[in-house]
Amino acid sequence: MLTIEDKTLAVVAALEDIKASDIAVIDTSKLSSLFERMIIASAQSTRQTKALADHVVEKLRESGETVLGIEGGDSGEWVLVDLGDVVVHVMQPAVRAYYNLEELWSMKHLPRAAN
Repeated sequence: MLTIEDKTLAVVAALEDIKASDIAVIDTSKLSSLFERMIIASAQSTRQTKALADHVVEKLRESGETVLGIEGGDSGEWVLVDLGDVVVHVMQPAVRAYYNLEELWSMKHLPRAAN
């Protein structure tokens, strides 16, 4: 089982593999007891949105992690991957701008590892 930090890095790496853009990592540990990190990424098409979410699921399962749920795969505008203490949102830019999750969750971003 991965630590929260390792799980976060694994998700970010999986998103970068498929060229996600504007990846944001938000520490929600002091804001919610439901999860510790929220990761938000943008995709340029419904196809890429689904591919990014599928790749995150595949890579985390390869690491022995349990995926608790996947929502939104039918529309492809916004896919949520629930990894328990880490929640991943893959969104098309218009949907991301409309819901503005970064502002909603206070913009407390964690540093990302350099490539």
